[in-house]
Amino acid sequence: MGVFYIFAFIYPDYFSMDKLLIKSATLIFPGADEDGQQVDMLIVAGKIAALGPIGSLKTDDDVIVIQAEGSVLAPGFFDLNANFGEPGLESKEDIVSGAAAAAAGGFTAVAVHPNTHPPIHSQTEVSLIVNRSNNLLVDVYPIGAISQNREGKDLAELYDMKLAGAIAFSDGNRSIQQSGLMSRALLYSKGFGGLVFAFSEDASVAGKAKMNEGRMSTYLGMKGNPNLAEELMVARDLYLAAYNEAPIHFSTISTAGSVDLIRSAKAKGLQVTCDVAAHHLLLTDEALIDFDSNYKVKPPLRSEVDRLALVEAVRDGSVDAIVSQHTPHEIEFKEVEFETAAFGITGLQTVLPILLMAGLSNREIVQALAIAPRKIVGLPIPVCQLDENANLVLYNPDEQWTFDRESNRSKAENNPFFKKELRGKVQLVINNGQVYYG
Repeated sequence: MGVFYIFAFIYPDYFSMDKLLIKSATLIFPGADEDGQQVDMLIVAGKIAALGPIGSLKTDDDVIVIQAEGSVLAPGFFDLNANFGEPGLESKEDIVSGAAAAAAGGFTAVAVHPNTHPPIHSQTEVSLIVNRSNNLLVDVYPIGAISQNREGKDLAELYDMKLAGAIAFSDGNRSIQQSGLMSRALLYSKGFGGLVFAFSEDASVAGKAKMNEGRMSTYLGMKGNPNLAEELMVARDLYLAAYNEAPIHFSTISTAGSVDLIRSAKAKGLQVTCDVAAHHLLLTDEALIDFDSNYKVKPPLRSEVDRLALVEAVRDGSVDAIVSQHTPHEIEFKEVEFETAAFGITGLQTVLPILLMAGLSNREIVQALAIAPRKIVGLPIPVCQLDENANLVLYNPDEQWTFDRESNRSKAENNPFFKKELRGKVQLVINNGQVYYG
């Protein structure tokens, strides 16, 4: 134990690791023989060296011991929707700071969207991200833009980006308005095993609205963005995916109608998956009563009916994955009038507490944050076997902590839970032979 405290004192976030023993953790690891049991696990040089019932593993003096009773040991989380500013917007977030925030949130991998300047729309930007993220604890996977400059006019270099390391294609927080372009993107990417991420918003219906259309928008006197704006595009893209016999993934759906459309499409056998942002499972447009711009997100926070439908869809598998939609901003983009404030929150470090507040079980959280995201993009799922590389998160669902400047690892602070006490603490993250200690 003395060695552990020395490392934690010198390196408050990361420490080197030769031997690490995690004791009395509840293993939630689908596919493992010990899934659901309380176990001890020994990690040596970044690999799982031993696994057994509580008290079954012998310890040496040079072993760092982590007492984990009451904690969950699971595959490292994978975020399918994070926004880092690099390249071009590093003052919001660079790859290193974003990866640090991800590790603090329990993530061992993130997929970064092309909302950068320049966008991730060619082999050059994809290669930059791949090279800049080498040797980090957190694996960073670029998502290439569907269209050049994210302008929605001409296809970007999809195949070249795939060869360079892009795991999927999306125009980020811009929806492809031209049906023909979206159809060509689905057909072309299908030919080389690519996957299109669709952000669904009909711009002609949504207009310049800043919040959900409903009772609260009427009360506040603000133009609302109706559910219809999202659902029209979901329906269109489902038709296009069926026509081209191509897979499609819907990113950050937010309405009950979208859930129904996707659930129906899955029942028909379409190759469709979807995710939801964590904050849409907990918050509604009622949170905007005080015009706090930290609640301003895109798609907007919807009604309680929508929120409940999304939670139920996570539980029945209609919604496959949960994402952070991490979108950091400098203070001058948020501490302004609500109408002019930028969209987004820094979600990486608050996903776990939000999901616990939303009432999800630990197993539902692991499925939606660790297993399903990797299946969607075809990446290997971490395995819990001897001699395998450790790709793990250890968290205590009951531990209290405060999200503030001391615990924040992002460059930005635009999060509605900033300076608040939260429940659900990431204690340890292991990947690539490195350890993050919370």
